Amino acid sequence: MTGPGWPLNVPVLSDGMVTLRAHTPADIDRALEMAHDPDMIRWTAIPTPHSRAMSEQFALEVIPKGWNEGTAMGWAVEFEGRYAGNVDVRGKEALADVGYALHPDCRGRGVMTAAVRLAVDHAFVEAGKEVVQWSAHVGNVGSLRVAHACGFRLHGTEPDRLIERGRILDAWTGSIRFGDAPMPRTRWLESTLETERLRLRPLRETDVPRIVEACSDPSTRHFLSNLPDPYGPAEGRSYVHDSWWHAATGDRETWAIAARDDDRLLGTVSVMGLTGPTHGTGEIGYWMHPDARGSGLMTEAVRAVVDHALDADGLDLARLAIVAAEGNTASLRIAESLGFARYGTEHGTARLGDGGVTDHHLFERMRAQ
Repeated sequence: MTGPGWPLNVPVLSDGMVTLRAHTPADIDRALEMAHDPDMIRWTAIPTPHSRAMSEQFALEVIPKGWNEGTAMGWAVEFEGRYAGNVDVRGKEALADVGYALHPDCRGRGVMTAAVRLAVDHAFVEAGKEVVQWSAHVGNVGSLRVAHACGFRLHGTEPDRLIERGRILDAWTGSIRFGDAPMPRTRWLESTLETERLRLRPLRETDVPRIVEACSDPSTRHFLSNLPDPYGPAEGRSYVHDSWWHAATGDRETWAIAARDDDRLLGTVSVMGLTGPTHGTGEIGYWMHPDARGSGLMTEAVRAVVDHALDADGLDLARLAIVAAEGNTASLRIAESLGFARYGTEHGTARLGDGGVTDHHLFERMRAQ
């Protein structure tokens, strides 16, 4: 004897803010709006161009088939009395995958985090799943924020993981196990610092053209010889996306150094190595766009980051390091002017852009006791 079919076999789940329920014909108008959203098109495999019939087929045929055949559990997400998106857990065995999409007017309010927590909890407690996996296009920071907030272990980038619309794509991946707390495992390192002339903020994709200009500059490339060559928009986007991933894993915080008047990118500064074996330490790295050099702006930016990093209410570090190559006069002067003490030299470890090799000078600054 079989149980009831869709929609009676869809459990209604709620945390008081969001409700997960079966889809209804009344959801189709907003589902179609969501399907036409540029971010939805960019980050998912949704067919495009997308018709109303396609939205109806997904909500009223594909989703019910998953429930009736036991291959997927898909819910409509309801928020403030309206359809807000979809969440589904796919797979018949103990190992499953989660997918989710949110209507644009519900983003940034914790709706999908709440929905995924409800769906994953049901998958573990009621459906017998042992592990739920997550993956998203590299760069889909909205999806990353949900996975991070829901307690997924963030594994890394898996090359060639996804195929969508004929494109083979790299993916960010993670997973959560039965019994794991549905809470962030790491602090997302993201802050904004203000100085007299500068605003230090997280990197954005709109910064890519200026990143490309700076990382194509011969002087930049001379001391950062590991930069891709040539360095184009794809490499610039990869740099931005990498900064988001490391922020989520708590390993590195990177700031765009931006002009306060027009928000123009002037350079970047990072504190790296925060999840290494030596707790409470980090290394500062930085570069400047050619048109912002020689004005003291990098010293101003690094000073703000040093203060934040050593502050108990900031990164709460006990020690900061700067490593600068012989001949990189600007970087050496910044370290010395900000009270970093030179404690050693590594001979022949700095490879330069012209193929030569020189020394690295090592600086450190300790938090005042």
